[in-house]
Amino acid sequence: MPKRKKSKKTQTNTKLLTYLAWFLALIALVLSALLSGYYIGFSDGKDKTEKIYSAQNNKQKALLKKLENSLNKKPISVSKRLKSVLKKETKQYISASHEIDGSSLASVPKMAKRKKVITPHKARLAIIIDDVGTKSQVEAIKSLRLPLTMSFLPPSKARPNSAKLAKLENLYMVHLPMEAQNWSAEEPNTLRIHDKQNRISARIKEIKQLFPKVKYINNHTGSKFTSNEVAMNRLIFALNANKIHFIDSRTTAQTKAPKVLKNFGLKYVSRDVFLDHHMDKPYVLEQIKKAIQVAKSHGTAIAIGHPHKNTLQALYESKELLKDVELVYINRL
Repeated sequence: MPKRKKSKKTQTNTKLLTYLAWFLALIALVLSALLSGYYIGFSDGKDKTEKIYSAQNNKQKALLKKLENSLNKKPISVSKRLKSVLKKETKQYISASHEIDGSSLASVPKMAKRKKVITPHKARLAIIIDDVGTKSQVEAIKSLRLPLTMSFLPPSKARPNSAKLAKLENLYMVHLPMEAQNWSAEEPNTLRIHDKQNRISARIKEIKQLFPKVKYINNHTGSKFTSNEVAMNRLIFALNANKIHFIDSRTTAQTKAPKVLKNFGLKYVSRDVFLDHHMDKPYVLEQIKKAIQVAKSHGTAIAIGHPHKNTLQALYESKELLKDVELVYINRL
């Protein structure tokens, strides 16, 4: 029998089945690839997540350990902190003896003694810290948490930011350099006895611009200047014009400040005790006791010290003693 040829319909069905098989195979291949990628990605993501959590956990453990160590450490003493803060500044200080003309003035000068004043409150003591000019000095003084009045030296090459530092304080003084009898290491723009009125007035005006809130000025050195009546007249005239009070550091027994201030109808105010004419701590501690005694005897007293570590350490160690008086800023006297 002769062979029959396949119909066109049968051939078409065969092709459709072939295409469908290939299509299904392709879909199966794509699905396999997607599933494979998902599991691989999931595995990688899982590893990354575990690493992140592990790192965070290690970081937390490190922080906890650091905190634990810090709690177990002994606190740094004030002495060490002051020594660290004032490391640079203390190199400049051998003593504060350059401030006064003769060691006898370190204690209470005869002219400064007053009659006892009966007051309803505790005797008041103001402590002025002279020669302030750097951030580290300010930080060290404020770390004591005592009401100490800082007296800033005017800006110079050695302390360019003194005025900027003062502006951050509510109350401060200016420690104005004046001519001394025997002191060669003068500050820039030191006032001298032969300076004319316009020179002194211009300097005080400049100080007022640098230190806008200044209400009190005391002399840095100045044993020669303050003992000259003409020079003091010119200074008090300039200060009065700028509403600034003069506080005599009493660097000489021959000071003309009492006479000049009286002539101007102004009250004379001066320091009673220098705390650190000698800078060893036992001496400073005794001077603090002396200042407290003066305050108790007369109702008020003013002591002057410097930002030396021994001075500040002595003040810290005298906190209990200072409770016998009311320690105040200079504007409270």
